[in-house]
Amino acid sequence: MMDVELKTRLEVMRIKAACTPIWKLFKELGPFMVSGTDIADIRGFCSSFLQKHAVRPALRGFNGFPEDFCISINNIAAHGVVREGKLQDGDLVSIDITTEKDGWHGDAAWTYGVGNLSAASRRILKAAWQATNAGIQALKAGGYLNSVGVAVEGVAGSFGCSVLPNFVGHGIGRSIHEDPKVIHTAVSQLPVPVVPGLVLTVEPILTTGNGETNLFDDGWSQITRDGARTAQFEHTVAVFSDHVEVLTMEKDSYISLDFPPYV
Repeated sequence: MMDVELKTRLEVMRIKAACTPIWKLFKELGPFMVSGTDIADIRGFCSSFLQKHAVRPALRGFNGFPEDFCISINNIAAHGVVREGKLQDGDLVSIDITTEKDGWHGDAAWTYGVGNLSAASRRILKAAWQATNAGIQALKAGGYLNSVGVAVEGVAGSFGCSVLPNFVGHGIGRSIHEDPKVIHTAVSQLPVPVVPGLVLTVEPILTTGNGETNLFDDGWSQITRDGARTAQFEHTVAVFSDHVEVLTMEKDSYISLDFPPYV
């Protein structure tokens, strides 16, 4: 734990201040997810909403990233920089947002369904939602971080889905990416203890395919090699001695829902 920056309760409150506008935005985005919506309008609404709530979108310029938000559609697994075009019936749209307020960061992602979804698309949405929540519930002070990957992959497998192995969660605070890394698959790794003061993201990406990806021509978007669709839910969570608080969810009770709200 030498490189892990544990947070005080006051610092967790400051991170939560950066996180709260994200779940509020996710709640407001639902009505935009209809066939014919222009992607530029989604980006514009996100920018205006965060500005109104006094937080800054923090992704632009991070490691050279060219946009304020990641918008990934269907088989774009991560880091989508889709700027133009209109949503179509049956699309899956993932929005990944990182914010900054007074030097502290929050990070979350949500996947929406557009119009009439196929059975496979509803399955991947349900699987991604439940897998993320299982990973969060596996976090307990006194345990080990690799329990997250075991829980996530177990749920994904029960739905016949795969977890993309090359995308991990991370600590978060004054920097967007901090130690420790949060691996979302059940792999052997150096045990990292879960202790009070950890603030990190749980953000598995699930697919109905084999989980292999390629870098798209835009230099940022990661797309599935087999064209399979993906879905992702991400949350920033804080570990306390007796519980884990989800900083980017309106109500912790939503974890018990069978299917994600707002979609």
